[in-house]
Amino acid sequence: MYTNEQTKTLQQATKDLLQHLQAITAKNIEQLRNVLRFHEYRYYIANDPLVADYEYDQLYKALEEIEAKDQSLITPDSPTQRVAKGLTKDFPTVQHLVPMLSLENSYNADDLLDWDRKARELGKADVIEYCVEPKFDGASISLIYENDLLVRGATRGDGVAGDDITTNIKQIKSVPLAARFSEHDIQQIEIRGEVMLTKANFKAYNDGLAENGLPPLANPRNAAAGSLRIKDPGEVRKRKLEAFLYNVSYYTRNKEHNEKNDPLNTHSGSLEMLWNLGFRSPNKEKKIFKGIQGVIDYCHEFESKRDDLPYEVDGMVIKVNEIELQEKLGMTTHHPRWAIAFKFKARQATTKLRGVEFQVGRTGAVTPVAKLDPVAIGGVTVSSISIHNEDYIKDKDLKIGDSVLIERAGDVIPQIVKSLAELRKGDEKTIHFPKTCPVCHSALTKEEGEAVWRCINIECPAQVVERIIHFVSKDAMDIRSLGESNVRKFYELGFLKDIPSIYNLPFDKIREMEGFGEKSITNLQSAIETSKIQPLHRLITALGIRYVGETTAKALAMHSTYLPALQEKSIEDLQQLEDVGIKVATSIYHFFHNEDNLKMLHELEQAGVNLHNTKKKEIIEGNLNSQTFLFTGTLIKLKRSEAEEMVERNGGKIVSGVSSKLNYLVVGEDAGSKLEKAKKIPSVHIITEDEFLTLLTTK
Repeated sequence: MYTNEQTKTLQQATKDLLQHLQAITAKNIEQLRNVLRFHEYRYYIANDPLVADYEYDQLYKALEEIEAKDQSLITPDSPTQRVAKGLTKDFPTVQHLVPMLSLENSYNADDLLDWDRKARELGKADVIEYCVEPKFDGASISLIYENDLLVRGATRGDGVAGDDITTNIKQIKSVPLAARFSEHDIQQIEIRGEVMLTKANFKAYNDGLAENGLPPLANPRNAAAGSLRIKDPGEVRKRKLEAFLYNVSYYTRNKEHNEKNDPLNTHSGSLEMLWNLGFRSPNKEKKIFKGIQGVIDYCHEFESKRDDLPYEVDGMVIKVNEIELQEKLGMTTHHPRWAIAFKFKARQATTKLRGVEFQVGRTGAVTPVAKLDPVAIGGVTVSSISIHNEDYIKDKDLKIGDSVLIERAGDVIPQIVKSLAELRKGDEKTIHFPKTCPVCHSALTKEEGEAVWRCINIECPAQVVERIIHFVSKDAMDIRSLGESNVRKFYELGFLKDIPSIYNLPFDKIREMEGFGEKSITNLQSAIETSKIQPLHRLITALGIRYVGETTAKALAMHSTYLPALQEKSIEDLQQLEDVGIKVATSIYHFFHNEDNLKMLHELEQAGVNLHNTKKKEIIEGNLNSQTFLFTGTLIKLKRSEAEEMVERNGGKIVSGVSSKLNYLVVGEDAGSKLEKAKKIPSVHIITEDEFLTLLTTK
């Protein structure tokens, strides 16, 4: 932030430089840079420019010319260093200094009152001071500054690590390339924020796409997230992204800090510090309240004004203001206990239902999808909505041609609230659910007690494609280079016809296709080969047996030495497995008594895919024989996967949740709700990681 005196000085310097453009030399370079930084701040942070774009461009070009003549004058924080030359080849993965956790959500005043009660009980406080700010609807980023210079920008990723997008971050004018953190004795700092497109910039960009005959982007949030991963920084710059920085997650100081009122003692103080250092923080939008009632009132007040804002928000974020109390409250493995998001009510709009398409999924389920006149809801253009099943259509009394009320539940998932029957004109048409599959035309069936119609033709092309997509997915065989788009493309070209054909792809033909260089071919081949030796439970998950998730897949694998041998199990045998009831057992039984499925397993085995449970052979009658275990929180000495494998190798079992069937809950750091639930069940033994390791060695 600039004082009035600094503003006057820099504005006068601007006039002087513009009047003597031809006389600007290397002697003026630092003054020129300061002037350009000042006007970037006025334009992108304060939203109050003091010069015309043309005048700014003249000064910018003068700086470029000086640095071009003598490149030794270029500094990392020079305004010219935002602009990258050439394309970014890739985005390497980098670790965050502190994990980026999600926020717990609330949707009404009762949720906030309950959260406040828990915070006061845990913090042993009668009243807590809260800081409230908008919840920006954009793409999360993490920035690191060292010795006042921006050294890294990254996406949120999985919360632990994200993509290094430093070059693209530098294209965002509201992100300073340098900031005077050293004034607060800060040597290194990690700050979190959100990259966004304003409503005006989003509309302008979409208008430009339309003029060139290109499809518009769906919404500002997805547009911002997609923009951050564009390989051409010049294209990123054209998007006119903005960044709001709202949290200091980590910092180190180069000496003992003696500032009387350290801004980093409170969250509101950190927002003010960021604002004063030139960041677009929500310092102006924030409010501080003693107690929760003021928070609730402000959330409702802000919600009523959301449409007047220049950017999209989907709620408010409430944070405990005192950092010391934040640290005392701590966090779970998923979210901090000292912060919560208050989500605004779902957006609603009316539109016309123009038609219905029937789509076939992996299990043969036929899902009707309503095709609507496109309508914008909360920055998202909605033109298709799932209407689930035949009963749903009848319950909502939907007809083609109806005016319908739609909403985005939680500002995310669009759904039809109701048809507006009173607006009907008489020419609306009844929606008839098909009796045959819309893809292969086989007769549809519906099991008793179910609402879903299914195509049971295992060779139905729609099901084949969806099964392949599921088979290669991350939680199944994890063939990372063979994503959904490639599966669909290869199927259309005839390279894929079923799951076993994954292992016989014609790489000579794929090499001739655009976008498939030698590196991508090598990566795909390597991923396919690696999938052949995946543990048996991953293969069972990948087969997509109805009602069989990861936990049941592990139970099946644990009781199998050779997968096709499951055809020898009766429904009664299968029901003896952990958490397998009649419904799941029947589904498994039918799968392994289907000749087509057994043929598929044979072909997979011929291709080299592991159908044996190699781990089962290694399991011994250990110290944990028949005992059940569950892990929660962060383990220090072991990885979670290593600990679970140690349980299984010593005769124990891993269960999916806390119940009376659980014998031991092993608790790591930042344990969450599982610990609280386990405390209420006397039969569950709650132990530490060290106590778990002792169990393994105790005879």
